[in-house]
Amino acid sequence: MADRKSGADETVVIKKYANRRLYNTASSAYVTLDDLARMVREGVEFVVYDARTNEDLTRQILTQIIFEEESRGEALLPVQFLRQLIGFYGGQMQGVLPGYLEMSLDNFVRQQEQIRGQFSKAFGATPGAGLLDEMARRNMALFTEAMKMWPGFAGAAARPEEPPKPAAGDDALAEMRRQMDEMRARLDSLSKP
Repeated sequence: MADRKSGADETVVIKKYANRRLYNTASSAYVTLDDLARMVREGVEFVVYDARTNEDLTRQILTQIIFEEESRGEALLPVQFLRQLIGFYGGQMQGVLPGYLEMSLDNFVRQQEQIRGQFSKAFGATPGAGLLDEMARRNMALFTEAMKMWPGFAGAAARPEEPPKPAAGDDALAEMRRQMDEMRARLDSLSKP
């Protein structure tokens, strides 16, 4: 994540008014969802509160940003993943899934940073976008395969499929698989009475 531009350690407070306008209390200016998306990309921490009730609306606003990004044709989330995610609401795994997703994305980000670092050391520059895109596709495919291993995602009667074996030199992918296998085992033990 990028550091904040201001370097301040405080979280920016955004107020949402009844007219749906968003007000940045740090800059004393109205902002848009695009502005908030840019703040997220820049690593600026913010919270959104309803100006009248002081209810925390951060989750809803972040979800709205994702919806806007997806509706622009910049789809990041596969349809099947969205269906599976919706299927978890109200289920017994709902409490476990957020932590799992957060851990998976943190691991993904760390891997991307390691790759950039390795390329920087080896070639004096960051890798081309094509290589990172390929790694992102492979990680997403691995994540999708891992989700199929859970009965709630693949269907209660479906047997988990074996993920494809990593090619030689695919250490990062193999490590991610190993970690996902460990998480699956832990989750299986938690879901048993």
